Amino acid sequence: MAQSRKDNYGRVLRKGERYRDQDGRYQYSYLDSRGIRQYIYAKDLAKLREKENELKRDQLDGIDHYVAGHITVNELFDRCMAVKTNLRRTTRANYEMMYNKHVRKGFGERKVGSIKYSDVKLFYHQMVTDDGIQPNTVATIHSCLHPAFEMAVRDDIIRRNPCHGVLGELSNDLGKNTGVRNALTVEQQKAFMGFIKGHETFDHWWPVFMVLIGTGCRCGEFIGLRWQDIDMENRTIDINHSLVRVKRLRNDPDRRLGVSLPKTESGIRVIPMMDQVHEAFQLVYEEQLVTGFNETVIEGMSGFIFKNANGSVLSEQNLNSAIKRIVAAYNMEEEVRAARARREPLLLPNFSVHYLRHTFCTRFCENESNVKVIQSVMGHKNIHTTLDVYAHATGTKKQEAMQSLSAKWKEF
Repeated sequence: MAQSRKDNYGRVLRKGERYRDQDGRYQYSYLDSRGIRQYIYAKDLAKLREKENELKRDQLDGIDHYVAGHITVNELFDRCMAVKTNLRRTTRANYEMMYNKHVRKGFGERKVGSIKYSDVKLFYHQMVTDDGIQPNTVATIHSCLHPAFEMAVRDDIIRRNPCHGVLGELSNDLGKNTGVRNALTVEQQKAFMGFIKGHETFDHWWPVFMVLIGTGCRCGEFIGLRWQDIDMENRTIDINHSLVRVKRLRNDPDRRLGVSLPKTESGIRVIPMMDQVHEAFQLVYEEQLVTGFNETVIEGMSGFIFKNANGSVLSEQNLNSAIKRIVAAYNMEEEVRAARARREPLLLPNFSVHYLRHTFCTRFCENESNVKVIQSVMGHKNIHTTLDVYAHATGTKKQEAMQSLSAKWKEF
């Protein structure tokens, strides 16, 4: 009968176990589900056998230990997106943009099998506290990661979803995120729009930003507006599609935009035109009678209203670049005017085009009490989104309301 192998301490080694003299580690070898030999290591025999027991438990449960240890978070996310065939293009584009920007480098390169609950929580927390990322953005990133890890659980790659419960606990740690978005104040809005109108350099941007700030359209909905989507006589705007970024194809490298339905079912809506918005469309139409109309065709759609210097549809980058130039020019002039008048300058913050949607929503909430009407015009899927903004916007008017009540109090 063959003698059992032993380590340097005289302990009997099991089948597959070996003590490595060259580095003083214990090794266990096994065949994975594909018949390929794999190895696990530990500095002492007790630790090795803990790993062996965990491995055997996973094998009994049908979990592929090799896949769990070697597939990356990036590979998992890409696979999850590939099987999600019911995502709207706007949502898919947003998820991929957020993931690529904040996750793919670094956290996304880690092995799925090594990710624990505390790793996800620390990752989210660092994004907020160290990188200055808004909690709402972290929530979007969570919407990318949670279903990907959930798919891995269902595929028996990992035992538990490490993202489960993280977002709620993070909200408790950082303070509840009310969903309130940044918006320009009334004074900032007046300063921004007043500076553009009639300006020798920026006047042509006035109709663009008037429509954005006067309708609350999402950027993709705005740049996708066609002349046939607006009814100048009845003063309505039909929001029925959106332009979104698409992956460039080898046979069509110049194609960067595609057509999608709005972000949600609620996004399909009709927005009444304010007088200023009607004026803006009229100015654009009269100008294009002279300069020519937008002839861009995207997936069979044509007749787009707004165009850039090249005659193509506008992009979010075009709009954000224009805002950046306008804000810089305004702030420079305002600082000079304020110094001459010996007053504090009314400076504009650095903001993106999406600020204008939040600004419209805030102004609407400040002047309208019917929350369902606000929800319908904004295209919010969830009434809580509208209620959160409404509560914030109307909260700022409490002092004004109390002063009005005080003036009338003697009549009661």
